[in-house]
Amino acid sequence: MIEPLQFVDALEKLNIRFVTGVPDSLLKNVCGCINSRLPSDRHIIATNEGSAVGLAIGHYLATGCPAFVYMQNSGLCNVINPVTSLADPKVFGVPMVLMIGWRGEILEEGKQLRDEPQHVKQGEITVSQLEILDIPYRIIDSSTKMIVQILDELIQLAKLRSGPVAIVIRKNTFAPFKIEPLRQDASLPTREEAIRAVLEIIPEDSPVISTTGMASREVFELRKARQQGHHRDFLTVGGLGHASQIAAGIAMAQPQRCVICIDGDGSVLMHTGALAISADCDNLIHILINNEAHDSVGGQPTKGRELNFSEIARQLGYRNVNRVFKIYDLQLRLKEALTYRQSTLIEVKCKRGSRRDLGRPDRTPLQNKNDFMEFLRREK
Repeated sequence: MIEPLQFVDALEKLNIRFVTGVPDSLLKNVCGCINSRLPSDRHIIATNEGSAVGLAIGHYLATGCPAFVYMQNSGLCNVINPVTSLADPKVFGVPMVLMIGWRGEILEEGKQLRDEPQHVKQGEITVSQLEILDIPYRIIDSSTKMIVQILDELIQLAKLRSGPVAIVIRKNTFAPFKIEPLRQDASLPTREEAIRAVLEIIPEDSPVISTTGMASREVFELRKARQQGHHRDFLTVGGLGHASQIAAGIAMAQPQRCVICIDGDGSVLMHTGALAISADCDNLIHILINNEAHDSVGGQPTKGRELNFSEIARQLGYRNVNRVFKIYDLQLRLKEALTYRQSTLIEVKCKRGSRRDLGRPDRTPLQNKNDFMEFLRREK
């Protein structure tokens, strides 16, 4: 396995002066090492992968040095526009190195490594996407040697072609790296406690749209524990950042319903401008759980530490906003929101982490979609 410290030292040795990207669980050890070793002006955790490419372009324009951009392979979809419209050699010609965690990877014998359902398609097409984008790449794994030489060759190739190159990372490539936990207020509730409080209060005919990661897993577990079935919940297991707009689409199509969106700070940061659309839905209650971290992929910090999302939501048009720190206050504000029709966002400050025995949904996305659509039709 590649030691994260060795990898970061290689970046330093090769004069990579700026690193940015969106965390990924497959890359959590090396990302944690990057975050601990590099000062804040040389490492930025971006809000989305396309924005990370924009930061890399800006760094190159100002310094003449390529930047290093990391992401999960699902993030390739977010970088297609800035890579093809800006960084490509046929446009502005901006060299950079992309590090891509290969979720749902295809093994050498052609079989796909088992992963979450949202990674099946992306895992199949990752390499093809890079080839279509005309981005040269190297695939590495735990047996890879001479990582300094590989990185050096990629950096030189990026400079030579005046465009992006990529290093594709297989699962378990990096050795463990101990990440110092972020400080947090022990008095805050957990995310699961907040979700439980929401599910206990909302009407039975209210559809719930939950964001990807731990939040959807907890919604599923809580419904299962209470034997309530899963037909009322749309678990947005992929597409980070889009839960609020799925909820808004439902709210617009069925204005007689009270629609509930359970979201996270990392998700909202990815596409913050979308709040201006969901703010127009007076039958939408948006529960934004802010634990100040990308909790599902390693606990790396987000800008949620510094931002007041409820105030941002107010500025973007939500008619009723609140920021709460206790379950009692969450329940109180939620009950109030259910009594009148106003677009509502309740920001809930929570602790990071989840139960060690937290399970995963045992129903497929297609089963989830079909049951959910039947619920929406039946309850109209």
